[in-house]
Amino acid sequence: MKIRISKKKTRQHEQASHVGFIKAEENPILSPEPDNDWESWQTFNPGVILLEDKIHFIYRAIGEDGISRLGYANSLNGFIIDERLPYPIYEHKLTRSTGINYYSFASGGSFGGAEDPRIVRVGEEDMLYMTYTACGEGLRVGLTSICTKDFLQKRWRWNPPRLISPPNEVHKNWVIFPEKINDKYAILHSICPEISIDYRDSLEFQEDEYIWSFYDSGFRRKNCWDNWIRGAGSPPLKTSAGWLLFYHAMDNNDPGKYKVGALLLDLDDPTKILYRSQEPVLVPEKDYEYSGFKGGVVYVCGAVIKNDRILVYYGASDSYVSVAQADSAEFLRALTQQAKPQLKEKIL
Repeated sequence: MKIRISKKKTRQHEQASHVGFIKAEENPILSPEPDNDWESWQTFNPGVILLEDKIHFIYRAIGEDGISRLGYANSLNGFIIDERLPYPIYEHKLTRSTGINYYSFASGGSFGGAEDPRIVRVGEEDMLYMTYTACGEGLRVGLTSICTKDFLQKRWRWNPPRLISPPNEVHKNWVIFPEKINDKYAILHSICPEISIDYRDSLEFQEDEYIWSFYDSGFRRKNCWDNWIRGAGSPPLKTSAGWLLFYHAMDNNDPGKYKVGALLLDLDDPTKILYRSQEPVLVPEKDYEYSGFKGGVVYVCGAVIKNDRILVYYGASDSYVSVAQADSAEFLRALTQQAKPQLKEKIL
């Protein structure tokens, strides 16, 4: 079942808007499926990857047992779902029943499992890597991988996951760069109070090998919309102007809302911030961004550049999958010139 939101926009209004992200008129493009117990409550926060000119979604789903699992869908044009599998393609095995996990429930409503996937291909490697929030006896970062051929043929032969953040610490929102930097894999694991990246010769982790990270939960930026920076969004997108990184933040002057900002990072040293959006590039405002499990939340885990358009896929109110788009050249120009981005709707 798909929730249909009534919207009426005139062509005149569309043409009058400034350049910025365009929310698809078809939103939400993916909604809970009542006939499938495992995804009957919530479907949101998809990781996405562009392969063979098709966009593949790995989305977070919660059903009647309260466990967070990952489902699969794909789209040729990026706006209409062409295929959606009726079963989960990835589960994070829980070692024992722990009841309600406070951290997991607070971050989306589940009792445990695999949350918020980010999937990436590094260069032309025949391997896809996926980081996700592993919620069992805590909230940690999981890393798994799958051969590209197996993925495209829907043979879900995931390699055994490793927990790459330390035990007894809360971590999430880690992303892998889609290219090596100075011949090393790069994992961005914190953006607060600064950009923190771990450079590695391999993405193979030994048992009890972790990335030590620090997130300053008390840090607050002053006199800006992103007072409270929460974490990275989708894996960085490589552009001629730098690595484009979306991130989540909150505004003390507009409490209770998750908003999305954009950073441009230096291509050779992505710990250097070249530009930061002076206003959020995506904000909750539509009915479907307020009518789900957690109203006022837009949460980006996946983005691609396809046909010179930036397509951003986000969870809306922790219950639906939606998409927004922008012309890549115009968006980067606005970001580097510090223009104020505006949102508008697109009738496809």
